Order: sequence, then C-alpha cells, then structure tokens
Amino acid sequence: MSDFLDQIKAVVFDLDGTLVDSQLDFTELRRRLGWPEQTLILEHLATLSCAVEKQQAAQIIVDFELEGARKASWMPNADLLLQQLNHRQMPMAILTRNMRQATELCMQALNIPIDLVLTRDDAPAKPQPEGLWLIAERLGVMPNEMLYVGDYLFDIQTARNAGAYCCLYRYGDNHIYAEQADLVVDDLLDLLVHLQK
Repeated sequence: MSDFLDQIKAVVFDLDGTLVDSQLDFTELRRRLGWPEQTLILEHLATLSCAVEKQQAAQIIVDFELEGARKASWMPNADLLLQQLNHRQMPMAILTRNMRQATELCMQALNIPIDLVLTRDDAPAKPQPEGLWLIAERLGVMPNEMLYVGDYLFDIQTARNAGAYCCLYRYGDNHIYAEQADLVVDDLLDLLVHLQK
C-alpha cells in the first residue's frame, strides 16, 4: 500500500491543525458572521453580492485569523519533525487556506523553518489544486512525488485534485477521513519512519 513512499521527493504541510494549533473555532467564527453551521466560509464569502456585507464579513474573518495566529503554538512533535526533515535535506513547503498576513505572523512567532509558503492570497484556496502545482514547480518535482500532510478533508481533496499523495494526521474527530488518505499517522514523528522505508 505504501510503495508510493519510495518516490516521495518533497513534503508539503497544511498549517492549522497540522503544524500549529491556532485554536481556531470555526463554529465561533460562523456565529460572529451570522452564518449557519457547516457553511464553507471562504466559499460563502465569495458568493456575497453586497459589497458592504462582503467587506464586513471579510474583516471579521481577518480579525479572527490574526487572533488565532497570535495564540498559535506547535502541534505535538511538529517542530521535531521539521528539524529532522531539514536535517535529511527533504524539500518542504506549506499550503494553507489562511491569509498571508496571519500566516507570516504565525511563521515568525514560532520560527517555522520552511521557506516556501503559499496562502489563499497566492493561489486559489484548497481544495483547488493550483497551490500544490505551484509548489511542485518551485521545488522542481512532479505532483506525484509530493506528500501533502494535513488534518482535514480539504487536504485530502487537494492532494487528490493535484495528483499528489496525501497523509492524514489523525486525532480527535478527523478519523472519519482516514479511509480516503494514502497514509495515516497518529504522531507526526511516525512520518519519519514511513519516509525511511
């Protein structure tokens, strides 16, 4: 099943819920926006036709993301994993649905050692595949030589849409997505073992 790991030449990470815990409560964000539970936030924002309403909603989202970025902390063993992958000279990148300003704030606060970072300001938001295609191009690898590591359905869908492989970092309720992933880890450091095989 995991034969594909032999061809992996780069690892791409989601940010929130994978490398960092920004304590983002999207139920609370939808409450602030006055939108129903289960609403896809960025997708719904794009459909708003009233300019004033759209601007107000966008500002609420910006404030929410910046609030999360200021509180961000490492997910368990994420910093150790990145140190080890850097030591092995494994090319790495980050693809996040966050905006650039909040992402940079978080990257600087935690001193995350990854240079190539794409946000929704740089490419269409996940699950659109363009972000992973851009990363593949910049790293000089094919999409099917990348492993995208994330914690949510959008991450798996993004990898699928781009022709890359996906790893689910499983915890809490996200085990429901496990069957759709190419690889599942319950501890980020387990990735090192898989990538050594």
